[in-house]
Amino acid sequence: MWRLLKQIARTGIVTEPAPQAVDADGGAAIQRIHKDILDILGQALAIREVDAGSCNGCELEIHALNNAYYNIEGLGIKFVASPRHADMLLVTGPVSRHMEEALRRTYDATPDPKLVVAIGDCGCTGGIFGESYASCGRVANVIPVDFAVPGCPPTPIEILRGILTAVQRRKS
Repeated sequence: MWRLLKQIARTGIVTEPAPQAVDADGGAAIQRIHKDILDILGQALAIREVDAGSCNGCELEIHALNNAYYNIEGLGIKFVASPRHADMLLVTGPVSRHMEEALRRTYDATPDPKLVVAIGDCGCTGGIFGESYASCGRVANVIPVDFAVPGCPPTPIEILRGILTAVQRRKS
């Protein structure tokens, strides 16, 4: 027992520090983002996330985006189960040949005006998989993409910036 306590005292805290605050203006940016989303869509932003063949690294970061720290529900952004209820498709991974038709059907089922954001290096460029007998490559090879968020995997804040950039581009 004493050896364990000595080791704990010697090692100290080995966790990483908490992420820095997203904005320093006391929540004004959050209110502005929420207002922009409501001005453009007239409602909350509903997102359908589609895994088109990824390694799940990007999905882990998207799940982190859903935690209490980033509070995207407070911004008026929610994830939905059906593409018929979605305003945006968030697509991760290189599109595998088996997911090609499913991704097209999901895109067609999403009502206009729809936004598509490709997440991660695989979604943007095909990543290490590229185009092959098993992969169609990047998402833009299958459906039109409005914005791409590079990274392997991108951080939750970069994913949020990509979502907001796509929404703001639709506004202008």
